[in-house]
Amino acid sequence: MKQVEQLLKYQEEDSKLLKIEQDAASSEERKNFSQAKSFLTKAPEKLDALDAKARELTSLLEKLNKKYAEIEETLKDFDNLNELVEEGADISFYKKNVTQISEKLKSIKSEVNALQKAVKESDEEFKALKKKTIATQKEYAEYSEVYKKYKEEKLAEMKNVQAGLDKLAKNIDPEVLKKYQIKRSERIFPIICAVKNDRCPKCGTELSISGKEKVSSGVTECEYCHRFLYKE
Repeated sequence: MKQVEQLLKYQEEDSKLLKIEQDAASSEERKNFSQAKSFLTKAPEKLDALDAKARELTSLLEKLNKKYAEIEETLKDFDNLNELVEEGADISFYKKNVTQISEKLKSIKSEVNALQKAVKESDEEFKALKKKTIATQKEYAEYSEVYKKYKEEKLAEMKNVQAGLDKLAKNIDPEVLKKYQIKRSERIFPIICAVKNDRCPKCGTELSISGKEKVSSGVTECEYCHRFLYKE
């Protein structure tokens, strides 16, 4: 049972290290730094995409305006419609053509208006993102400095706790400690627990016959969550 006692002492000290790690991971300092860094990492790609989109929309708009002007030019062919009618031309034919051209112009004008709106929105989105990027760059410099100091403080705390863990580790079987560290890396905590009614107190799995035999004289592992189990 001496090994169990040493593991429990080690785990108690390790829980302090875990608490520091969790506090650091969820700290406002780290959150601000990470968010600003993530934004600035993705911003150039987003800005390039918006710029490309704006150029594409502008190109389409120019083509549509050119097409509109060309079709509008064809209406001039009907300026002398009265003369053609006087000469006995079929007015219904010309009216039909004028109507078709006018409808086409109306359709293109609608597309032009929609594109103009899209170009404006894209431009505004680009400017807003650019403005936010500049602001975030300033914030990032501040957050970096704050997080650097915070991290140094936490690392100093962790170093002190780790020194205590290193001392305790000398009294634990290296193979057992290796298994402990593997479980720790898998985010299993607590790692060693006292059984309750022949069951793992964390996941509720009942010990097998061999497990009950092992735990009566030392330590066994839960067959489901793989924690170390012992009997008080």
